[in-house]
Amino acid sequence: MHDMLLIALFAFLGAAAAGLLGALALRALRHRSLAVSLTVVSTVAVTAMLSGTLAVAWAMFLSRHDLFVITTVVAMAAVVSLATALLLGRWVASRSHALTRAARSFGDGGSFPAPGAAEADDPAEFAALTRELAATSEKLAASRDRERALESSRRELVAWISHDLRTPLAGLRAMSEALEDGMVEDTGRCLRQIRTEVERLNSMVGDLFELSRIHAGALALTTHRVTSAELVEEALAGADPLARQSGVRLVGDALTDVPVEVDPREMTRVLGNLLVNAIRRTPADGTVAVHVRSVEEQVVLSVTDGCGGIPEEDLPRVFDTGWRGTHARTPPGAGLGLAIVRGIVEAHRGTAAVRNVTGGCCFELTLPTAGPG
Repeated sequence: MHDMLLIALFAFLGAAAAGLLGALALRALRHRSLAVSLTVVSTVAVTAMLSGTLAVAWAMFLSRHDLFVITTVVAMAAVVSLATALLLGRWVASRSHALTRAARSFGDGGSFPAPGAAEADDPAEFAALTRELAATSEKLAASRDRERALESSRRELVAWISHDLRTPLAGLRAMSEALEDGMVEDTGRCLRQIRTEVERLNSMVGDLFELSRIHAGALALTTHRVTSAELVEEALAGADPLARQSGVRLVGDALTDVPVEVDPREMTRVLGNLLVNAIRRTPADGTVAVHVRSVEEQVVLSVTDGCGGIPEEDLPRVFDTGWRGTHARTPPGAGLGLAIVRGIVEAHRGTAAVRNVTGGCCFELTLPTAGPG
């Protein structure tokens, strides 16, 4: 036992000396390539074994021949180990450089290449890193597409808003100049027209402010427990005068009394926007129907009109800011109503969708039902 302890001590001291030198070498070369670090680690492992073996051999007073044999065997092992470490280091460095070049394409707007045959033999860590980089590349590409779509939508919105603002402003200017010059005989009619234009401008500015709050995440909701029937009845009552004026029938079809936790003011605005759009795009003697149904733990409010349908290629853009379809560029409003609808519904943890039906289209709002209370 005494001899075994001495052998272990000499072996440990020899290996520890080599390990300490290796640690100092790794610290000094920590900014070099991974291939250099692997070579140092392999060298330390072989040197530690050689040092421990030689320390034990000298302590045991082996013959010169036996000491030479042991040293030769360890030296050959060291050569093979160093060669293997160099090959491994070069291969790891090559794969690392390939990943670096591929990742550099992120900043250039390119896409990270999907894992191929060359990556099939990679270690698990490299394969996982390649998959994660490819997934991140796909997300960045989708984000860039969304950013381009939003930028295009903003440019369209600015162009349309500028166009829509110029029309009432020009009318206000003309009427105010006519009043100032005394060129108007029916001043009451002119003042009523001025008020109409001012209300139109006020509505546009209000929509822009509401949309900016939605995009900034600053829409403050004051939720209450109400029933879906109450929301729909109030929205129908508000839209009834416009429907009568346009000769459109409003129908509340099979109203289901489902409790929901919403901001009544905002949701009334949502339904009001949908109803106003539906009435304006439904021909006289047409019908606008509101339907409520319960699906599992959700309530679906739908508004169906008789507009004749929306082109299939336009359906994904219906809720985009400033979208106004292929109609004239100066319809009532500025193309903000449906964007506001989606923003308010999503703030209530719901979804807004649209689909074509026979003779028109159907807007569906899905909201979570209120819990027991």
